[in-house]
Amino acid sequence: MAKLPTRAENYSEWYNQLVEAAGLAEHSAVRGCMIIKPYGYAIWEKMQAILDKMFKDTGHQNAYFPLFIPKSFFNKEAKHVEGFAKECAVVTHYRLKNDRAGNLIVDEEAKLEEELIIRPTSETIIWHAYKKWIGSYRDLPLLINQWANVVRWEMRPRLFLRTAEFLWQEGHTAHATAAEAQAEARQMLDVYVNFVENWLAMPVIKGTKTANERFAGAVETYTLETMTQDGKALQAGTSHFLGQNFAKAFDVQFTDASGKLDYVWATSWGVSTRLMGALVMAHADDNGLVLPPKLAPIQAIIVPIYQTIDQLKELDRTALNIKQALAAKNISVQYDNSDNKRPGWKFAESELKGVPIRLGLGPKDLAQGTIEVARRDTLTKESWPINDIANKVEALLREIQTNLFTRATKFTTDRTRIVDTYEELKEVMEQGGFALAHWDGTTETELKIKEETKATIRCIPADGKPENGKCIYSGRPSGQRVIFARAY
Repeated sequence: MAKLPTRAENYSEWYNQLVEAAGLAEHSAVRGCMIIKPYGYAIWEKMQAILDKMFKDTGHQNAYFPLFIPKSFFNKEAKHVEGFAKECAVVTHYRLKNDRAGNLIVDEEAKLEEELIIRPTSETIIWHAYKKWIGSYRDLPLLINQWANVVRWEMRPRLFLRTAEFLWQEGHTAHATAAEAQAEARQMLDVYVNFVENWLAMPVIKGTKTANERFAGAVETYTLETMTQDGKALQAGTSHFLGQNFAKAFDVQFTDASGKLDYVWATSWGVSTRLMGALVMAHADDNGLVLPPKLAPIQAIIVPIYQTIDQLKELDRTALNIKQALAAKNISVQYDNSDNKRPGWKFAESELKGVPIRLGLGPKDLAQGTIEVARRDTLTKESWPINDIANKVEALLREIQTNLFTRATKFTTDRTRIVDTYEELKEVMEQGGFALAHWDGTTETELKIKEETKATIRCIPADGKPENGKCIYSGRPSGQRVIFARAY
């Protein structure tokens, strides 16, 4: 098993190698696209299942819309098309043919009358459908979610964080009033906060994006930002209040209870497989993944330690009983009694894959009625009585989940600084971390700071208190601090 570079040596290379070595994903034959491997997809499936229930619990239904979007749809919402134009992949033909040498070439006679965009996001095609679905206030609210893949052409790909094709969910809702739509956008952001903090064990900072950083076509973008172990920001999810922009672009109107005709109000919101990258960057260490128990495909692994087949047979009975007891508590458990790898190799592999708890069982343990319990989060080991082991493992999984969140919260707090000068901001950006600083509210200043420091305003914090001060760059008045950071 090849040794990973350390985070201190090369954080970027550590991440790249870990994602592949742990069996999460690998690069595909198509540049910028990835293959999500079974172990990685098992984590994504858990994320999907949890979020899907949360969406349905808040009244949403799943639907599916086409991958291909007529180019004319994008032209209907100017800011939207401007925001995505440089990332769009375009289909121009629908057939290939053989040339005289037998090579496949594009059949120029099969050119599409209208070019099709491979969806970078689905607002346009969904709002085209909503025009047919909505006519009265009785049709509202319309609460739809879609699980899908999208394509945004990416020139500097990185597994999970930035790929040309990725998986996600996108919610698209229509409402009778602006207040209802705004409440929906904020509600779904809170759903994401709940999910990221309580399942991924990652603290988030909730806030709104600046006008320059808003989703293309949105009136307001709400975001949750997380910090990676190299002190950079990672956007973990966004929820957008779209106003009536898309309703007007696609002429989606409804008749209210009084008979008045008006345009509906809209939201969209989404998270993607980027959360997989966030999970790695928040918790993993130099030995491999560290997975929160709630998302780990294997929550506990039992490894027999033996020298002879007879010893293995003795261990099997007890190990299988333990496995059965854990499974009865809905703990995902694996008993690895394969004979083609030594116990030490299995220990290292379980560490690499981030299995929260490892149970080592040898002849001496059996004789003493004990079992060795190793925690992945702290890399510590203890000998526990086999009696009542299922209840103890269940409690330990809860403890590990809490510890990961506590540890990540402390890291984020320790790496977040209040800065009052431009020099202090630059210092924090070089060291890595979040900087709370005054900003004069202008896009000009925001872009200047980004150009000179590579730092962006991640959000205007939702819990930020009004505070009079001076912009660290321009010296102009500022009424609240915002969060600056370099970001993935």
